[in-house]
Amino acid sequence: MADLEALETWLSPLLQKLDGRGRAQLARKAAQQLRRSQQQRIRAQVNPDGSPFEARKPRDLRGKKGRIKRRMFEKLKMARYLKASGTPQQAVIGFSGRVSRIARVHQYGLKDRPERAAREITYPQRKVLGISATDLDNLKKTLLNSISL
Repeated sequence: MADLEALETWLSPLLQKLDGRGRAQLARKAAQQLRRSQQQRIRAQVNPDGSPFEARKPRDLRGKKGRIKRRMFEKLKMARYLKASGTPQQAVIGFSGRVSRIARVHQYGLKDRPERAAREITYPQRKVLGISATDLDNLKKTLLNSISL
């Protein structure tokens, strides 16, 4: 988080030169770029620090034959659920609708019921959203390129 604060203090004098509409467009552009990188990271099943997500618990599928392999969060990464928006004050990336609860449970490693009648399970922490060092560098480049134009 200290990196984000440093980025904010570094950019604030430059952003003050833009009008509200320009700042909103810039925030929207930065949010969309960050959403793309989050989608790629979710697809690769990797935390922001580069470590892989903790594997799923093996399930007994009652005699099904063959290997069933499905990635976690396959639909969470879709733009329908992972929203990006920007205002003159902030850039926001987050999940919308019912999937936000699923993402929150995995993000913080909370307890939840996989089905209505099932017992509560503590899920391992999987950072679905987060900013890595490369994301910060890309944001800096994008913001500098937009401001210099």
